[in-house]
Amino acid sequence: MKNRLEELRKAHGMTQEDLADVLEVSRQTVGSLENGRYNPSIILAFKIARLFHTTIEEVFHYEE
Repeated sequence: MKNRLEELRKAHGMTQEDLADVLEVSRQTVGSLENGRYNPSIILAFKIARLFHTTIEEVFHYEE
């Protein structure tokens, strides 16, 4: 699954550590999400979308 997480995070002036703190996950989790090595739970996906005032579909793009 591809995502725009890094783009959104940087546009909001956040470091991976800042984002991790807000989402209550590790910085390593944020890095893995940004690199596509980890797919978020639905709850984490909702938290991310709400934080950036957008929809899950605008952050994460599923490709078969």
